[in-house]
Amino acid sequence: MALKYSLLDQSPISEGSTPQEALKHTAILAQQAENWGYTRFWVSEHHDATTLAGSSPEVLIAHLGAVTQTIRLGSGGVMLPHYAAFKIAENFKLLEALYPGRIDAGMGRAPGGMPRASYALNEGKKRDSSLFPKQIDELCMYLNDAIPEDHPYFGMKATPVTVNTPPIWILGSSENSARLAAEKGLPYMFAHFINGEGGQNFTKEYRKQFKSIDGSKPYVGIAIFVVCQETPELAEWIASSLDLSLSMSAQGMPSNGTPPPEKASAYPYSKFEKQLVAENRRRMVVGTSQHVVDQLETVASEYEADEVMLVSATYDFKDKLKTFELIAEEMKRRRQTDISLFTDS
Repeated sequence: MALKYSLLDQSPISEGSTPQEALKHTAILAQQAENWGYTRFWVSEHHDATTLAGSSPEVLIAHLGAVTQTIRLGSGGVMLPHYAAFKIAENFKLLEALYPGRIDAGMGRAPGGMPRASYALNEGKKRDSSLFPKQIDELCMYLNDAIPEDHPYFGMKATPVTVNTPPIWILGSSENSARLAAEKGLPYMFAHFINGEGGQNFTKEYRKQFKSIDGSKPYVGIAIFVVCQETPELAEWIASSLDLSLSMSAQGMPSNGTPPPEKASAYPYSKFEKQLVAENRRRMVVGTSQHVVDQLETVASEYEADEVMLVSATYDFKDKLKTFELIAEEMKRRRQTDISLFTDS
């Protein structure tokens, strides 16, 4: 099966820009992703984050569905421990009714923000992520209208009732998330852009331990940072913004959004920060389209991945569009070459 490519957008806010502008860019990017032939487009959930505008993926997905026609849309992901599984099921049932056959329900257990946001979301109570596996079971039950007779909610339906059920994905960056996806027989998206170490072993164990539910088969995706431009030098220049953003975030430094390359390139990195940048580069691929796609295919092979989900954050939105456009063009060129070689043989 040919490797699939998709996009995840976190609606990042650049220095001097606004959340409104970031969300507008997300919608434009979804439309372009559809035109370029990407498989799916997901949006994330972040709370109390002044540098990322996406706090409610279900609401944003509803908007994206209205401005696109065919591309799959989903959450990357909903932080399920904050919510009642029944409400999330109804949210995705409604999205499925609006955009049949196009919705993915990506679920994660991370907080999506600092502790104060978790307390606020849980009405002052401590967030209990240990309930995540049970919530996944409940979500499956509600989405598939499969409440057993001995359940206190038997007879209740998550509405609206739909012909199709949005597939549930498990998202994560740890061995626990991979193990859970295998146990539940669900597709798994590993966040390489969050954790660049050990994921290959996690996905290997996922495939090994996978328990098929109603004929389901293991399916692995990996999400990774990319910056792609027409020259290596330009790609490095633009990627410097992401380097500085990640470094600042890791150190808990205040940020006004993705910095411009001029500021990032002139930043006086300490020895420790230079090591941090080098370590973070393990979570991203930077370069020309040929180099980037070569590297993505190598990483996908290491993960035995069926799909690569691309993530990018640039100061100038035009550079972000160019990143994904160049990769799409390279993918198209390679597919045409493969077809030509096949027909000529």
